[in-house]
Amino acid sequence: MQPKKDTAHLDAHVRATTVSFTNMHLFGELLVSFLRARHETFVVNKGWDLPSADGMEFDQYDTPLARWIIIHEFGEILAGVRLTPTTAQIGMHSYMIRDAQLGMLPDIPRDVLFFEAPVKKEIWEATRLFLTPVVASNRRMRIQTILLQQMAAAGRELGATHVIGIVPAVFSRWMTRLGMLSAVPVGPVMTIDGDRTQAALMNVMNPV
Repeated sequence: MQPKKDTAHLDAHVRATTVSFTNMHLFGELLVSFLRARHETFVVNKGWDLPSADGMEFDQYDTPLARWIIIHEFGEILAGVRLTPTTAQIGMHSYMIRDAQLGMLPDIPRDVLFFEAPVKKEIWEATRLFLTPVVASNRRMRIQTILLQQMAAAGRELGATHVIGIVPAVFSRWMTRLGMLSAVPVGPVMTIDGDRTQAALMNVMNPV
């Protein structure tokens, strides 16, 4: 049997930063680089029709209520996700899943959830979860794990017990297998922009 390789050195320079409107000035161009990485991921690579300007992707949920969890290394974006409170209400919009259920987002089915979209201070929504192509195949699982760990930690700091989001249909089983967080499907399997997805509710307080 070959000895297990020590891969800890691969992550020695990986940093995780939670950015908000109130602290973004502390991190230079990090949020700009993050929004450009989102543009590269969702608009260029996936072909999604999303608002963009100056090579940055953004939408109506990138507001002062949001938090952006950014995984980076030597200034290069590796992965990220956005958190939004389910209590958000800015003009006609609340949060993505609820707006879809209310028929405001034609690209997402209204039956995205098995129940009425929650509006609770202890539940936040995760959207725009991604890894960039610069992450080598031998690091992708580890970077995904770091991202989800940081998402859970950020959620707890915000007072959340759960995070809800539309994720790949295998996401719940994958998270449970990793022994990270308990995640249960809370909506039907859907095909959105060619991807098999499903709403899941993640417990960020207690690991599996």
